[in-house]
Amino acid sequence: MNLDLQNKNALVGGSSKGIGKAIAIELAQMGASVTLMARSEDVLKEVVAGLDTSKGQEHHYLVADFSNPEQLKATVDAHLASLAKPMHILINNTGGPPGGPITNASPEEFNSAYSNHLICNQLLAQACLAGMKEAGYGRIINVISTSVRQPLKGLGVSNTVRGAVGNWAKTWSFEVAPFGITVNNVLPGATATERLSSIISNKAAKTGQSEEQVENAMLSAIPAARFAEPNEVAAAAAFLASPAAAYI
Repeated sequence: MNLDLQNKNALVGGSSKGIGKAIAIELAQMGASVTLMARSEDVLKEVVAGLDTSKGQEHHYLVADFSNPEQLKATVDAHLASLAKPMHILINNTGGPPGGPITNASPEEFNSAYSNHLICNQLLAQACLAGMKEAGYGRIINVISTSVRQPLKGLGVSNTVRGAVGNWAKTWSFEVAPFGITVNNVLPGATATERLSSIISNKAAKTGQSEEQVENAMLSAIPAARFAEPNEVAAAAAFLASPAAAYI
């Protein structure tokens, strides 16, 4: 398979930690020049310094907050203008909404999640689209959740917004396919990240169970009897970003 990403540029959201960081590392190892996006500049500096440069890659980072779509768009537009190169790969990824039952969710929680995920995805995809069309190569990959297929208990707002992003992506895929651009969603299950630790901790606090009991209950529902590692999810995203996935 052709998994070579040399001379390809990638923009990776939420890439200071967790799945986003793992995807950035994998893309760089495959030869892509990666632009990281996250809120913490100190952490971004550390991550970008550790990315593979053995194939002449040039890596960058952008300090951006997905809770401020206008600022995010301005930052990305300026970066693309300065690069004067197409962004061939877009990884839409940002932290999920807080957990909680949907019956208690406020309109503000829905609006915030919708903005952070769907609106920011739209702005980033639009920013990269012209360059992808010109290059005849584009990969838009959205890191969502298994809740797109089956809603998860206790994640009411997240379930709702993730479903919206899933349909948004499918609609995009119809419209951009003629230009050599694919749109795919990666739906991670429980993955060993800071977000999973937070979900376990919050559920333990609300139910009176120990964190170990909550974790064991989650593991009992997973056929592999373990949580995924971020690099395992990253491998799927990296494959979808490659030339080998041109018809997916």
